[in-house]
Amino acid sequence: MTDQPSSPITIEVSMPGTVRVGSHAYRCALGPAGIVDAKTEGDHATPAGEFVLRQVMYRTDRIARPVTDLPIRPIHKTDGWCDDPNHADYNRLITLPHEGSHEVLWRDDHVYDIVVEIGHNDDPPVPGHGSAVFVHVAREDYAPTEGCVALHMKDLLQVLELAGPGSTIRINA
Repeated sequence: MTDQPSSPITIEVSMPGTVRVGSHAYRCALGPAGIVDAKTEGDHATPAGEFVLRQVMYRTDRIARPVTDLPIRPIHKTDGWCDDPNHADYNRLITLPHEGSHEVLWRDDHVYDIVVEIGHNDDPPVPGHGSAVFVHVAREDYAPTEGCVALHMKDLLQVLELAGPGSTIRINA
């Protein structure tokens, strides 16, 4: 990576599980229900649309700080993400413990060693329209996600190196 700031990029995602950035193509995992125009909470689908890349979160105890010009922060043991459509914190980063239904970001497996928050249903969040839609690390067998986009660790690191402020992900139905 150079000392020059990264230009905004668009990450293109399409079925059956391909990510393209410029001339580079990568395999990815998606939700088992495919890509849908109308995402709902718990539908196991990946939402279609173009979303800004908000920030990168990573596990400092497992990997070095990813090289990226996107905003970046460590994941803490008390980090979670509210997926409770009846809670005021719906589709937001939260501190655990938390009274609403939520995901734990500090996981035993490695899929959240890097998490890229995307701007899906967050400005403002609409209850029930989907939460915790991220780009994260794929399982070794590329098993389906709950609705996220998942890449092999080395591929995700390569994409993040290209990304900077204003970069987006376009998920094509």
